Amino acid sequence: PVSTLIVSLVLRRKYMPPEFLNEGKISPKNDVFGFGVVMIEIMAGPAGYSNSFEMHDVAQLMQQVLTNCTMIEATSNNRSEELRQVKTCIELAMRCVDSERDNRPSVADILDTLNKTETHIPKRQRCSQISVPGLERAKKRKKTGGNLKGIAKERTHFTVMQENAPSLLENRDHRETSAKIGAEVVGREMEKQEIMAHLSGSTTQEITFLSIYGIGGIGKTTMAQFVFNDFQFKEYSRVWTYVSQTFDLKKIGNSIITQLSGSKSMHTDLPMIENSLQKLLSGKRVLIILDDLWERESPQLKKLESMLNLGEGGKLVVVVTTREESVAHKIHTGTVKPYKLAPLTDEICWTIIKNKSSFENRAERAQLELIGKEIAKKCGGVALAAQSIGYMLYAMEFDEWVSVNNSEIWDVLASGESTHHVHASLLLSYHVMDKYLKLCFAYCATFPKGHKIAKEDLAHQWIALGLVEPSRTFSDIQT
Repeated sequence: PVSTLIVSLVLRRKYMPPEFLNEGKISPKNDVFGFGVVMIEIMAGPAGYSNSFEMHDVAQLMQQVLTNCTMIEATSNNRSEELRQVKTCIELAMRCVDSERDNRPSVADILDTLNKTETHIPKRQRCSQISVPGLERAKKRKKTGGNLKGIAKERTHFTVMQENAPSLLENRDHRETSAKIGAEVVGREMEKQEIMAHLSGSTTQEITFLSIYGIGGIGKTTMAQFVFNDFQFKEYSRVWTYVSQTFDLKKIGNSIITQLSGSKSMHTDLPMIENSLQKLLSGKRVLIILDDLWERESPQLKKLESMLNLGEGGKLVVVVTTREESVAHKIHTGTVKPYKLAPLTDEICWTIIKNKSSFENRAERAQLELIGKEIAKKCGGVALAAQSIGYMLYAMEFDEWVSVNNSEIWDVLASGESTHHVHASLLLSYHVMDKYLKLCFAYCATFPKGHKIAKEDLAHQWIALGLVEPSRTFSDIQT
């Protein structure tokens, strides 16, 4: 509901620093500010932060913390040490929420300070407590589970915010593809001609569905881009929609309506979507690309066909890309059979590797070619694998090419599964990364699968964690 959304946004404002609220400035110190607010809330309660504005004196805030705190008991044998830890955390929190960005500590300073608070305080023993086997472990598991839930709930407070408000509300759960053809596409000319011939033979039909299927990374999206940009469809209204693993008829429908009408469509029910599509498709020639369809359930696919088969007196061509052969056979018109995209030849894979590795600029081309062709054979005809290997070989010398060719990682192909060609090539690329790059890459695993990562935000997070150092150019842009 809108009311809940507004309340959520108001609550989040307290985690945002003044320079962001007033001027929209973004820096790693934004997250430091939010961390300070959370520290104060942990120690003084949810209202502690608002109160701290009125008592910038650390001593007063500490008194409030001790009043509310139940962890430090009068019977503690280490009360003085625990009080010192609390004071250190309060002082650190107050520095984090300083109104002046430059006065706030860095993440490295925060970690250093917190590490210094660690002591070997013995666990307090209470005579009233009786140790029951398994009971303490159960309590710990319960406590840990609660902590994890709290962390999951609060994690949004530590993300670097975009300047525009929609970024606070939208969490796009998928990657995107586009109709733009990448530079230097190698091969596939024959396949393109065959697909266009299939579509040309159905010109008498009002609606045509063509499915292109094949393993991941083999070039299905590229083939769809060829179709989208072909001269044959120059006079058509063209739509490109990325479907993703999450099949959402409303999202697909609104995407098509938005592109055909030129205005943002946000219909919330299917009847409204179908009514709009009927008006937009009737009497017109339209090409729709549905890229990366995963849905396997026949009823859902039938609903998709029905939603698009509403226009009258026009011509609609729908091209679908999918990894699943079964899906391809479920969504096609009778006269146009699904098209299976075959693997590339070893020679074409070698051409891709040459292009990406700047082979022609090498002095030792004769020796490299022999090794390069052996590597190309191991790509399994998968374009993505050849591209990944080519980029990796770009900065490598001859002995490193030999090492890649002889790598044990290629042994994962022994199972015969074609998808392993991509996995092996990407794994090889990872293994040759510098250590700091591996850490940066591993950090990306914290995002959900398919999440669209904002590059600028990711760079901020890497810097905040100390994985990379900010460059002067990067810092100047942000300030």
